[in-house]
Amino acid sequence: MKIFNLFLFVTVGFLTSAKLYFKEETVMTSLEIERMNSKVSEIKNMINIDHKYNTKIAFLVDMKVPSGKNRFYVYDLENNKILDQGLVAHGSGSETGIKGNLRFSNTPNSNCTALGRYVIGKNYKGIFGKAYRLTGLDETNNNAEKRAIVLHSYSAVPADEQDYYISMSHGCPMVSETFFKRIEKIIDSSKSNIILNVYY
Repeated sequence: MKIFNLFLFVTVGFLTSAKLYFKEETVMTSLEIERMNSKVSEIKNMINIDHKYNTKIAFLVDMKVPSGKNRFYVYDLENNKILDQGLVAHGSGSETGIKGNLRFSNTPNSNCTALGRYVIGKNYKGIFGKAYRLTGLDETNNNAEKRAIVLHSYSAVPADEQDYYISMSHGCPMVSETFFKRIEKIIDSSKSNIILNVYY
């Protein structure tokens, strides 16, 4: 596990492929790497049991990271590396009034982010344009469809990292228009559903 942690740390910090959109100097803390490793293991165990999900790519969102910093990760499950990352908003109901402390809820009308594993489903055209339906796989997020929690973009979400908190959603993982264009290519080209894991 230590070797994998070191590999992931080096990969995140120093990969220079033209296909990567994050800055070379981006590094993750050891706690962020540990959280990610744990969630990657969960996803791999799940798709090993149920082969109907995408076995190559997963999306991960670390809600411990401030919203002004990249915390939505496109992860290569085969090569154990981050391919891309971007900003993502959390629900306004998740705010506690204490910076860095969030609460989470699966309750309808709470406007909270709900933690857990989601299946990214079919797209449709909504008030924010193209969006992807999300189905919650855990007790913590199984009301996603009832709550109309979807993956979508919004013009107020900046494309680049900020030193301040970004706009909030009604509980949806809401990304910038620029980042959305990149991840929609991945979603639309996938022959099987991609897993999105939101954790804290």
